[in-house]
Amino acid sequence: MASPRIEHVNLTVTDPERTARLLGELFGWVERWRGPSQMGGWTIHVGSPADYVALYTHDGEQGGHPKGQPLNHLGIEVDDLAAVEARVIAAGLTPFNHADYSPGRRFYFFDPDGIEYEVVSYTA
Repeated sequence: MASPRIEHVNLTVTDPERTARLLGELFGWVERWRGPSQMGGWTIHVGSPADYVALYTHDGEQGGHPKGQPLNHLGIEVDDLAAVEARVIAAGLTPFNHADYSPGRRFYFFDPDGIEYEVVSYTA
């Protein structure tokens, strides 16, 4: 059996178009699919050929999903931490909690919906 891997993460957001555009600008991800959700509402999938983030909304509402409340952050690994941080700042977002630790470096930011992202790099 192949090693398990995360194939996708599903986030409820108020504006999937805005979040898809932001994630594309920050991480170079592309739209893989868009359409109506099985549960009503609308979804856009953005990511790489191997994995993606599903951005879901139901009438522009972010709430209504108490099962998502324990989510702390979404971790994204990048090669060039400084370049991504510059794009985060250019998007009008505020990086915080910078840290260098073995084996990598990181910072965090919140998107317009208050979802926290950790951006980490393990390159020297």
